Amino acid sequence: MRDRTRYLILRAISYLPDRVKIRMSGTAPVVVDGQRLDPQLQLIRSMRRENAPGLVEPNVEAARRRYHRETLAYRGPVTAVAAASDLEIEGAESPLPARHYAPRSPSDELTVYFHGGGFVLGDLDTHDEPCRILCREAGIHVLSVGYRLAPEHPFPAALEDAAAALRWAQTHAATLDADPRRVSIGGDSAGANLSAVVCHESRTHPPCAQLLIYPPTDGGTGWQSLELFSEGFFLSRKDRAAFSRHYRVPETERVRASPFRNSDLSKLPPALVITAGFDILRDEGEAYAKALAGAGNVTHSRRYAGVGHGFIHLTGVCRAARQAMVSIAREWRELLHATQLN
Repeated sequence: MRDRTRYLILRAISYLPDRVKIRMSGTAPVVVDGQRLDPQLQLIRSMRRENAPGLVEPNVEAARRRYHRETLAYRGPVTAVAAASDLEIEGAESPLPARHYAPRSPSDELTVYFHGGGFVLGDLDTHDEPCRILCREAGIHVLSVGYRLAPEHPFPAALEDAAAALRWAQTHAATLDADPRRVSIGGDSAGANLSAVVCHESRTHPPCAQLLIYPPTDGGTGWQSLELFSEGFFLSRKDRAAFSRHYRVPETERVRASPFRNSDLSKLPPALVITAGFDILRDEGEAYAKALAGAGNVTHSRRYAGVGHGFIHLTGVCRAARQAMVSIAREWRELLHATQLN
């Protein structure tokens, strides 16, 4: 009830002038690195308690329940698609839950989508609305896949499931009214990392394209955005460290889990790389996009300067977040269309 009430308040406030939102936040406009935080997000940020728990606090189970509850509370009215149906697909070790979103008009395109959540949080429901927007605005089939989560299943369980899901989709695309040759891959945050790594490891049967929304691409600490937004901007340095502890990537596998560190970036699928201006992952995501392009890959990169990590969950309470998600879907459609022409 508390989350629902907050949603209704934020929804109503979203229609107020920006100057009123800033005044309600109690601070001056937030400007960092030449970027101005969207006033609605500034207000949402100001409403977060100073002693609010980290994303995986006080424990994993409580964090999962909170993440599930909040994402559903803030998503707003559900975006309509032709159909959304749950199914099971083959995983690396056991069946995986999946949800197929069908577009209103026939399409050959199928994007296999992996949710974010630091490899610890998230499920089909937490990312239902972003997948619906992607399906509707891109006009494509979307197959959202729930992979095994840490700490119960540390690295490389999620990666193995992601690879298995891609193989399943390539084999069974026709049963979803899509073309097996037009299977792409994508995700946000942890799901974007999985997508990028799978592209490296699926050279013989690669996806036709990759959508990476604020991807973690490097485990290093030398990025300016990590310093600028380490605290108070939706994903903290502390949160990322907690996720890493649960995911447990062995030191010998660091390069495998960090696509930016891969020595061979050539001959990878066309990529759309999305970053958020107020995000600790911003710089490594943009560096990866630049490296992909430098290696000769078709690469489109776009920064949404006024938003932060996780903005795809705020489409019901922030117009800038919704406009960004719609824009991403349409740009993804254009990239997929371009790959068909080539």
